[in-house]
Amino acid sequence: MSNITYQFDMATEKQDLIKLLYITSSSYEGNWPSYLHSHNFTELFYVCSGSGSFLIEDQSYPIKKDDLIIVNPNVSHTEISLDDTPLNYIILGVDGLSFSFKDQKEYRIFNCAKQKNNLLFYFRTMLSEVEEKQNGYQEICVSMLNILTIHLKRITNSAFEIMVSQRPNRECARIKRYIDSNYQENLTLEHLANMAHLNKYYFVHIFTKTYGFSPINYLNEKRIQVSKDLLENTDHSIAEISRLSGFSSQSYFAQSFKKNSHMTPREYRKSVRN
Repeated sequence: MSNITYQFDMATEKQDLIKLLYITSSSYEGNWPSYLHSHNFTELFYVCSGSGSFLIEDQSYPIKKDDLIIVNPNVSHTEISLDDTPLNYIILGVDGLSFSFKDQKEYRIFNCAKQKNNLLFYFRTMLSEVEEKQNGYQEICVSMLNILTIHLKRITNSAFEIMVSQRPNRECARIKRYIDSNYQENLTLEHLANMAHLNKYYFVHIFTKTYGFSPINYLNEKRIQVSKDLLENTDHSIAEISRLSGFSSQSYFAQSFKKNSHMTPREYRKSVRN
């Protein structure tokens, strides 16, 4: 496999929250071992040609030409090429950027072949700039990255999280993903701290510093967001929504919901449907 990486040493202005770390052009040649790995920054993959699969934690997804893969920080991943249609792709390593997808996953795969704005243009132009290194190439790449993020926001319909001052450590990121997938379970602080192999007081401190919520408050916020989606898009009863959202009782659900939204679940459903 051929793999060419161009490092960026350009100092980031204080007002610039997103920093381009590197651009990599990779082509599979049948001799590249794939192994799961993670980074403390976001990676954006654009498949220029070929096909294969993308392994993200314990899931495998088929990928092909014009697929865009977004992987948030601290998510284990790797790619596998097919021998008869080897992958060729461009990767951007981006610090300070994390995606908040509606399904609460830390990664997404989009096919952009029919997008009005051809994202591949930005990836290829930035790669060409760092290959040729003409005067001002780094400024051009940074400017194009800012434009690219706007297009990505349109495509993903996702709010961005800025993670410059405090990156999540791997254990906190893993626990956050665990909460996102298991919010219906009876999760306690002790259980989550044990999973992170951290003292619970330090765990609360570092999780809160990273995400702005304590672990239990984040769990409650996640349950509220799920309940809002169910109230908006289903005809389940309030009691059933309480159970599906992971609340221990309907009364606690009502109390938590009103504290969060300043209205009861029934009032919320009525307001959004009107």
